[in-house]
Amino acid sequence: MPGHIRIVNDPVELVPLLMTFNDPSFKKVYELLSKSWMTEDEIGSQVSPADVNTCIQVLKKGNLVEEQWRMPKRGEKPTREYRATYNKFRANFQCNLQDLSDILYLSLSKDESLRNLVDQIESELGNGSGSINDLSRKFGVSPVFIKGLAKRIPHLDVKGQGLVRIDAGR
Repeated sequence: MPGHIRIVNDPVELVPLLMTFNDPSFKKVYELLSKSWMTEDEIGSQVSPADVNTCIQVLKKGNLVEEQWRMPKRGEKPTREYRATYNKFRANFQCNLQDLSDILYLSLSKDESLRNLVDQIESELGNGSGSINDLSRKFGVSPVFIKGLAKRIPHLDVKGQGLVRIDAGR
């Protein structure tokens, strides 16, 4: 893995990175995966098993891990295994300070009002309104804030100019 560099061209891509390295469980999972391929069960033996699935989902959204199927022993089922993709980082973007403050707030905040906003956005998605611009106008936040929120929530993602739900087995 030496020499793999994560190049970030969009500041919203910082959200999963900052979340990963600000949370002790996420950071530990990343450190484990930077050393070798591991299954979720193997990771769960070294960190809280309840955190493993969420950690893997956030790392996937940040394109920080790769996965493959581990060849099983005779009579066993194949399992997915993961490892860290990058060991270096380079930022190649420019943004205004308001967008940067939104990204930092979303990445590092434990504010409960974010949970309420996510619930409202999910309700709008259920009603068929997934446009990032429409959602930002409706809730009085910037489009970068909406995109960053989607990067923070494991089951939401940005596709083109809209927000979509993703399945957990992605």
